[in-house]
Amino acid sequence: MRLILLGAPGAGKGTQAEIISEKFGIPQISTGAILRAAVAEQTPLGQKVEKVMQSGGLVADEDVIALVRERFGKPDCANGFILDGFPRTIPQAEALDVMLTEMGIGIDLAVSLEVEAEKIVARMSGRRTCPVCGATYHVVYKPSSKGEICDKCGAGLTTRADDREEVVRDRLAVYEKQTAPLKNYYAQQNKLRLVEGQEELADTTALMEKALVL
Repeated sequence: MRLILLGAPGAGKGTQAEIISEKFGIPQISTGAILRAAVAEQTPLGQKVEKVMQSGGLVADEDVIALVRERFGKPDCANGFILDGFPRTIPQAEALDVMLTEMGIGIDLAVSLEVEAEKIVARMSGRRTCPVCGATYHVVYKPSSKGEICDKCGAGLTTRADDREEVVRDRLAVYEKQTAPLKNYYAQQNKLRLVEGQEELADTTALMEKALVL
């Protein structure tokens, strides 16, 4: 099974990708992981993108595609893969299709995990972390009994910079502009399936597994 997982930041697609990876025995692939692995292995492409990353620049689409091709060539991808967080734009999706055609394979499904924006804002902006012991909390789903104080060590809890409400809303806006159009792209190929995210993880997983039936 060759699968693309779509979904806004905080929708929970990373968690579902891990579950699917374990169930079907196929690797979860993200561009971040690919970039880090290529740099660690010091492949020619890894050395090239390392310089770009160190300078704070964005890795070019053609280099990301080349890295994805390199990753697909590894033995664990023989029975399929899950792309998590890639492609992010229509040009990336088009380049991916060209590459897969050249390789004689294709994407089976693109599954979009749908969660309302306000629920994502509440979910992410409500997260709290202890800077001392690393314990994690949520003001609604997993609150500390001491409010903004860590239950374990008594330190004051903090909100990660990328969990601040204004940052979350900015990330959602970028997703809607750049990545959400991919749903129509894959719908036109009759490969799109939508899964409504549920409050309980197990319920979302059950719907996801139903959507993956080819």
